[in-house]
Amino acid sequence: MQTIKKRPLGNSDIDITVLGVGTFALGGPNWTYSWGPQEDRDSIEAIRAALEAGVNWIDTAAVYGFGHAEELVARAVEPITPKPYLFTKCERNWNERGEIVKCLKRESIRKECEDSLRRLRVDAIDLYQIHWPEPDEDIEEGWETLARLKEEGKVRWIGVSNFSAGQMRRCAAIAPITSLQPPYSAVNRAIEDEVLPYCQAGGIGVIVHSPMRNGLLTGKMTRERALSLPSDDYRSRLADFREPLLSRNLAVADALRQIGERHGRTAGEVAIAWTLRHPAVTATIFGARSRAQLDETIGAAWFRLSDAEAEELRMHRAAAG
Repeated sequence: MQTIKKRPLGNSDIDITVLGVGTFALGGPNWTYSWGPQEDRDSIEAIRAALEAGVNWIDTAAVYGFGHAEELVARAVEPITPKPYLFTKCERNWNERGEIVKCLKRESIRKECEDSLRRLRVDAIDLYQIHWPEPDEDIEEGWETLARLKEEGKVRWIGVSNFSAGQMRRCAAIAPITSLQPPYSAVNRAIEDEVLPYCQAGGIGVIVHSPMRNGLLTGKMTRERALSLPSDDYRSRLADFREPLLSRNLAVADALRQIGERHGRTAGEVAIAWTLRHPAVTATIFGARSRAQLDETIGAAWFRLSDAEAEELRMHRAAAG
């Protein structure tokens, strides 16, 4: 198998593969943003298969399954040598009633960090990220706390997720930002105008999430399936899975599928490869809930779209509205 290309992550001393394992959907059932039931053995098999293929980092968050995803990652990598880089996030916490709490206060973040270290079974977190810039008025306090955790050696590098350029400027005045994790896909290009240029100019690494738009761009999502997702799958509540956006998204997915068929690639692989075309993007997070799903996406590590195919996708999206 070919080696997966690596790129330096922002101002850090680590090089990461252009694809990384995401664990959002691996948190399992019974939490606010669940994708429904998930078998841990399938999750672990998918993670290990990705690492065997050459992927060298995993992205998770404390809130995914209320700690379950972090614990699952620790189990998955326990027998693996060398260990992959482990990235996780703070700010999204939860209470005893299972309600998500948004907090950037110093004491909360310090406790979250200790809890993540314990669940991941590591002495230091390779990349610690603020999950969401909420509450906005506490961004400075939260970012200063991450900088202190880095100084203390509890985390190696610090980044942000879902931040605007203006919010990153506020953080950069306190301590350098290693990376940003924003949403980016062929149907969600909002970061192209301001966020990506800011990161590119400032040497901030960009690891994008949701390249397949929560499964809509895999080529396997149909209108019937999207409209009949069970209530315990949070995607059933997303605007992207309802009209008028659903038709547009499925039209783009069909265009991805057509391009993929020319190269023996899946629509999901084309969707991921599309995000890696942008010069500001360091790497892309992909999710796989099973070995079968991994096999349908890992090829994006080596596939590259031509300029003509990228333009073809742009035209399809424009035509779809």
